[in-house]
Amino acid sequence: MGGYAGFVWSAFGITALVLVGLLVLSWRGLKARESELAALPPLPDREERRRQRRAGPVATVEQ
Repeated sequence: MGGYAGFVWSAFGITALVLVGLLVLSWRGLKARESELAALPPLPDREERRRQRRAGPVATVEQ
């Protein structure tokens, strides 16, 4: 490599470390978002949502 092997291999090593770090951070973020989603209440089923849409908004009387 004409004397540049140390620079080339260190660049490859740093790049590999950065990619592994990004993979780990992404994986941890995914797990955190999955646990947040699991804590949310479930959505109503499709038929119930259709009925709610057809019923429209509930009218309120202002005083």
